[in-house]
Amino acid sequence: MQRVTTGFHLDDDGDWVAELSCLHNQHIRHRPPFWNAAWIDDEAQREAHIGQLLDCPLCDRAELPEGLRRVRSTASWDERSVPAALTHAHRVAEGTWGLLEVEAGEVRFRADTDPPLDVRVTATKPQPIPPSVDHRVEVRAGARFHVTFLTR
Repeated sequence: MQRVTTGFHLDDDGDWVAELSCLHNQHIRHRPPFWNAAWIDDEAQREAHIGQLLDCPLCDRAELPEGLRRVRSTASWDERSVPAALTHAHRVAEGTWGLLEVEAGEVRFRADTDPPLDVRVTATKPQPIPPSVDHRVEVRAGARFHVTFLTR
């Protein structure tokens, strides 16, 4: 999944890390012949890469970034009260992650990641929802769930 590069910082080992719009970080190393990114060592070239797209495999796997905090949670819904918009393609805002938390039963979650996610979510394992990714839910009879929104 392509994400916008929003900045760079050095990690504790002195390696450059790209900061992405999805709130993930990704190392950029120049270590030929395996990693060829000589531009990372030049400040002007790093600045020129801000705004460029970078692939984020962590988003494709719907892995939550570290250091997020809870902003708010929705009401609890079941198969009768779930807003219709949630059962069709919709997105969480850029810079915000969702966390689908099932309180009872089972909810099917689908997301247009690469490869697509199609999982059954239960109370034992909440499902992260990446920002700006089309996704939808299918609520099974007897299920109850809510969504918590997270950001930095």
